[in-house]
Amino acid sequence: LLPSPNNRWINNRLSTLQLWFLQLITKQLMMLLNKAGHKWALILTSLMAFLLLINLLGLLPYTFTPTTQLSMNMALAFPLWLATLLLGLRNQPPVSLSHL
Repeated sequence: LLPSPNNRWINNRLSTLQLWFLQLITKQLMMLLNKAGHKWALILTSLMAFLLLINLLGLLPYTFTPTTQLSMNMALAFPLWLATLLLGLRNQPPVSLSHL
């Protein structure tokens, strides 16, 4: 599941599908951000792919989706929220404080 910028390593249909899916998610996530926000592309894309796979596991019979637990959601949400808050306070303090 590592995104590569070129198509030379694609040798089967599964790799082609994975690359297409990751490029689609990355394009949708990064459309709203400026160039400085593009450094978040890998973490946001991997988070989206992880959440999609975890939630698709819930469709199997007799399985339990881990995202129904508050501990998993907080473990994913709190570090990203804190990083966003701290970066906002470091880069644009007045705007960040006005949102709080």
